[in-house]
Amino acid sequence: MPTRFERSQNLIVRPVVASEIARFDALLDEHHWLGRGLVGETLRHIALINDEWVGLVGYGSPALTCSARDRWIGWAPSVRYRRLRFVANNQRFCILPAGRYDNVASAVLSASLRRLASDWEIAWGHPVVLVETFTDPALHAGTCYRATNFEMVGETSGWRRSRGSFVHHGQVKRVWVRPLRRGAPRVLSGVFDHPIIAANPRRTSVIDCNTLDFDSKTGLLARLEAIPEHRMARGIRHSTASVIAIAVVAVLSGARSFVSIGEVAAELPQEVLARLGAKFHPVQERYVTPSEPTIRRHLQAIDAGVLDQVVGSWLYDQSAVRTASLVGIAVDGKALRGARQPDDKRTFLFAGMLHQNGAVIAQTEVDSKTNEIKAMRPLFEGRGSLAGSVVTADAMHAQRDHAAFLVDEMGGDYLVGVKSNQPSLQEAVESLPGGSFSP
Repeated sequence: MPTRFERSQNLIVRPVVASEIARFDALLDEHHWLGRGLVGETLRHIALINDEWVGLVGYGSPALTCSARDRWIGWAPSVRYRRLRFVANNQRFCILPAGRYDNVASAVLSASLRRLASDWEIAWGHPVVLVETFTDPALHAGTCYRATNFEMVGETSGWRRSRGSFVHHGQVKRVWVRPLRRGAPRVLSGVFDHPIIAANPRRTSVIDCNTLDFDSKTGLLARLEAIPEHRMARGIRHSTASVIAIAVVAVLSGARSFVSIGEVAAELPQEVLARLGAKFHPVQERYVTPSEPTIRRHLQAIDAGVLDQVVGSWLYDQSAVRTASLVGIAVDGKALRGARQPDDKRTFLFAGMLHQNGAVIAQTEVDSKTNEIKAMRPLFEGRGSLAGSVVTADAMHAQRDHAAFLVDEMGGDYLVGVKSNQPSLQEAVESLPGGSFSP
């Protein structure tokens, strides 16, 4: 038997199949000091070298509470309750006699962690972004965990959960954590659901709302308060600003209809509703969500152009603050599905979308008697300077008027394609010496 693991030994780590579970558990009983005992949502990996089982890795649900882990993540108890399922616990790790030679433990664990996220989502229908584990310092130094980029974040206080209560056993364990993706603590602790852990897999989030400014002096709520109130003062329960802010969050979270917006609004946690200026109910002692009909009436009553300008400029400002380079804005026209003009012609929109996250920051309707060329000026006019931005467009917008408007009037830059529909311009560009444009 070799004394050291080599990459040439063809290590394979894969999930067990149903017929192998009994063998997996029996081997744990025989070779692991804790035996079998995976709990919660579980996943079993086996490691093979030349078709021989050399290692067992078992994952399950995480600890309900763990002070060291919770401090490292930085989440509040209410957030922890909602997000705990996105953490996996490495509950068992055993190298079998056939694999007990140098470096095989770290190789097995590393290979298992590389495929854990995808295997977990297949098995349980949701992702995991962090792995935790506990080691007994009297039995293990945790060398293989340290070698696979686990970080020791503290120790337990010697308590365990048993039948709904906690029992003090006095055996202090070391707490290790290992992110499966960059920024895992931020994903888990954010007030808003990050796109990768969105509650509804049918919705695709446009942007991580944790990166947006909602409640500062220049945030979304302050900007929405400038929109004139369209209701009579008597009987107002929810402010227009809070209702629209909740609707904006729902759309950024993937809602595409009034019903879907209402569903997302009903799912928002208390921390989110507080940030969005929702009404606090003194009897229920909680923030209450506007109903779907209330949201619908607000969105239908407000001037769409004004709302688009307020929300679009806010999204643009968020991207401009976060990036040190140029802000890319792609412009293009599209037919609005299901929308028809009085003469039964299709409705076309011309929109500007951020390269960074795909958020639409401006849009305008294209007159049915013309095309999107004449929509460039209305799209950006009245929206402030485009300094620090570059507008990208297809060859249709290779126009002198567009270039002059974007550079001279708006203070931005542009990048447009040139095709054979403008042969003189194409010939002039092709005749420029090499190196005239960046690669």
